[in-house]
Amino acid sequence: MVKKSKAELVIKGIAAASGIAAGPAFLLDQQDFVVPERAILDDEIPIEIARFEESIAHTKSEIQDIKDKIAKEVGGQESQIFDAHLLVLEDCMLIDEVKKKIASEKASAEYIFSQVLKRYIEIFENIEDAYIKERSADVSDIGRRVLKHLMGETRLHDFDTLLGDIVIVAHDISPSDAVSMYNKSILGFLTDIGGQTAHTAIIAKSLGVPAVLGLKDATLRISNQDYVIIDGRKGVVIVNPTEETKRLYEKEKAKLALVEGEYVNIKDVPAETTDGRRASLMANFELHGELPAVLRSGAEGIGLYRTEFFYMNRIDLPSEEEQFQEYRRIAEEMSPNPVVIRTLDLGGDKFVSSLQLPREMVPFLGSRAIRLCLEEQEIFRTQLRAILRASAYGNVMMMYPMIAGPGELRAANGILKGVKQRLRDKGIAFNENMPVGVMIEVPAAAMTADLLAQEVNFFSIGTNDLIQYTLAVDRANEKMAQFYEPGHPAVLRLIRRTINAAHDAGIRVGVCGEMASDPTLAVILLGLGLDSFSMSPTSIPQIKRAIRSMKFSDMEELARQALKLSTGQEVLEFMVAEIKRLVPDFYIYDAQNK
Repeated sequence: MVKKSKAELVIKGIAAASGIAAGPAFLLDQQDFVVPERAILDDEIPIEIARFEESIAHTKSEIQDIKDKIAKEVGGQESQIFDAHLLVLEDCMLIDEVKKKIASEKASAEYIFSQVLKRYIEIFENIEDAYIKERSADVSDIGRRVLKHLMGETRLHDFDTLLGDIVIVAHDISPSDAVSMYNKSILGFLTDIGGQTAHTAIIAKSLGVPAVLGLKDATLRISNQDYVIIDGRKGVVIVNPTEETKRLYEKEKAKLALVEGEYVNIKDVPAETTDGRRASLMANFELHGELPAVLRSGAEGIGLYRTEFFYMNRIDLPSEEEQFQEYRRIAEEMSPNPVVIRTLDLGGDKFVSSLQLPREMVPFLGSRAIRLCLEEQEIFRTQLRAILRASAYGNVMMMYPMIAGPGELRAANGILKGVKQRLRDKGIAFNENMPVGVMIEVPAAAMTADLLAQEVNFFSIGTNDLIQYTLAVDRANEKMAQFYEPGHPAVLRLIRRTINAAHDAGIRVGVCGEMASDPTLAVILLGLGLDSFSMSPTSIPQIKRAIRSMKFSDMEELARQALKLSTGQEVLEFMVAEIKRLVPDFYIYDAQNK
């Protein structure tokens, strides 16, 4: 009897790390330990408490070893994600509760700890805040490790038995598990839960493998050895693909390989149109471990240095010295190219436990970015001092996020002025002429761009938020994806207005949102007069190829025509058709290629 093949299944999740991979699935078994209840005698209570304390000590040592390993292999900043684990192990409330229950309920340490742990995890998972909910994975991971020591288990997962190229499928992947996968043949990660703020996303990017998270029930729908295709750019997973689908993706990968081969030849040449218009292509940047990719890409600098990572996934606030050393290191390694440091952009979807900010009903419209900095001025001053000190060691520029108009800009600059004076008083060196700019991310800023341009050195358009606020679309909500249109006429007109205002004032303007990495939209942006682009390092070669393949005069005409269209979809279809007509051999990756 011929075995019936499984039907192709397509699952949509959250694109967490870009790339395409294909191979057999390996389901990571992370079920909780089965801990039977075991009664103890009165004279065993001190013994059980001692066993519990010893297991906590062993686990601390184990986590510290893992933290040291990732600091050595990936980077010091990335290793800080384990500070949250250590904090759980130092939680006096949890530890005291376990000790008291061992004595009052006269049950084994492992049973009492497992019951207390389950209650803590349930509390985390029932909190609506996505970031806090994801932290339940930290508590769960620590719990399994403590129980491992209490129950005499030798290991949580036998990663040494992983053979061949595999795709890891799990409900969640803890940071410590991910570290254990270094130097293994891991093709990619798929998880039921998690989002772009999850540790798994950070680890996947560090490992350079694609990841799709938030698949909800992937572990129930995927079996061991199922053949899966991961499209990390679109957040799509295809399980048991047909031969036709396999061929399509093999063709896709082959195209990408050929294109990437072509890009090597243009790495060190300028992004210049065939009729002489030149644009600067820079990289978005967050972690020091990303620097080699930035340098390999041929980026002309860092156009957006996100500083939030210093504040996230840790139990304390970063010191001035810690920030200064890191900013200085990046500035020196990128010199003489510019490094544009964005001041703290927390709030919205970026949570920091050490600030203990109250949960807001509409976080994206609440206390975030420059508003938060103006409220928490000492935190702001600390960062400003670090940035200014680093400006003495390279081509450092600085910009404020989420400025809505001249009032906020002047308030921020007032604080900056005071910080500069104190540095002068102490004789601390900094660049007196460090360029200061603003991000144009809300319609109010675009509409007052002519006023803002009189008081800054440059603009950087943050299109991700500009689109969100202009179209009233939560970009983190999958249900709203159909309404998120980067090419919407309102968005394009606000961008045109911003560019014109900048040029009228004699300052440069760039884009650092995802629009910069889409060739169909990048062509429009350059046609509107944009001076620079900042994007993921992996996107730079494709955008450079697009720019070098066309005339600027053609781009200007395409931009004029695009502004006459009625919808973002019309703009996309028009641009794809026109680029293919003008540059027949240019490869465009979009939904129509599938």
